[in-house]
Amino acid sequence: MNAAPADQIRLLDVQDLDVRLQQLAHKRRSLPEHAEIESLTKDLTQLRDLLVAAQTEEGDCAREQTKAEQDVDQVRQRAARDQQRLDSGAVTSPKDLENLQREISSLAKRQGDLEDVVLEVMERRESAQERVTELTGRVSSVQSKIDDATARRDAAFEELDGEAATVTKEREVIAGSVPADLLKLYDKLRGQQGGIGAAKLYQRTCQGCRQELAITDFNEVRAAAPDTVVRCENCRRILVRTADSGV
Repeated sequence: MNAAPADQIRLLDVQDLDVRLQQLAHKRRSLPEHAEIESLTKDLTQLRDLLVAAQTEEGDCAREQTKAEQDVDQVRQRAARDQQRLDSGAVTSPKDLENLQREISSLAKRQGDLEDVVLEVMERRESAQERVTELTGRVSSVQSKIDDATARRDAAFEELDGEAATVTKEREVIAGSVPADLLKLYDKLRGQQGGIGAAKLYQRTCQGCRQELAITDFNEVRAAAPDTVVRCENCRRILVRTADSGV
């Protein structure tokens, strides 16, 4: 393949721009905010699970408290009715009076036991409410950190994407002046060789693979016509000759 020396040198400019685009893409993928957001999101998921569990516990306690208070109220009402019967004098039989007094006494003990249950449930519910409040605050705090990290990441994206767009336009202009067949070969090699399709020959060293050409290979490059597109014998990349190549 043949191409004017100036076109081959312009290929190095295209390569430099492609390297810059690779660097920008790598920087975009490697922003510290990515790991930060991932870690915080895991924390948030765990906290939300804990919050749901605490809210469920608080709800269970609320229902349990309501049921216990209803039981106390029923016993209290029954005891009040029995006491009213006792005070009314309607019960005259000694045996019935003894039974009624025994029931009132039993109901009083039952009421006391149920009130203890209410207090125990209320304590558990209060503890669950405190846990809900604590976890709600922690969820809000972590969410704020995620929002902040996301905003920083998006700002970095905007800056990097803006620079990439500028570099891409510049590449389009320069690549448009490179012969199509040379550019096609370059793009093919770039895909095969880790993003580097063309490299400068500096003295006897290929700047693509950083290996020195054997003297016979170097002599062949030196003897090649200026418009001949030469390749590195080590990495097969396009080898561009410049004033620093020593040929």
